[in-house]
Amino acid sequence: MDLLKIKTLIDFVGRSNITELSVTEKDVTVRIFRMLPGQEAAAETQQEAGSTTNLAQDAGADMPSRPEKTYAVKASVFGVLHRTPAPGEPPFVAIGDEVEEGQTLFVIEAMKVFNTIAAPRSGRITHLTEIDNGEVETGDLLAEIA
Repeated sequence: MDLLKIKTLIDFVGRSNITELSVTEKDVTVRIFRMLPGQEAAAETQQEAGSTTNLAQDAGADMPSRPEKTYAVKASVFGVLHRTPAPGEPPFVAIGDEVEEGQTLFVIEAMKVFNTIAAPRSGRITHLTEIDNGEVETGDLLAEIA
């Protein structure tokens, strides 16, 4: 499928009332998703509702363990997840790293397009997916930031 056809499909989804389109031509599948204006607020509310609570794992710590609110970073598109900017280079982030809002955490490759997954807020990485150079689905948990 050529880029002109993909652009036409994107324009079609943008002008129509549909929120998801999947088209297969030969051995190539293109999946296009769109959020409606009301869905954006619902997605943010759902993300907060999906937040998890982590307890300190070190029972011998001097400070009493207290719940720590974390924010889930989920895959925005279906594709191949890359945890490094290029083969042989170190990963964008590791567990325990402090990140700034907007900092690149991952790249998802979909149809030769590289989609950057950035930190939605500043904080510390408390969880990372084990997947690297493997497929992820839209909505898969990639990381958690405390």
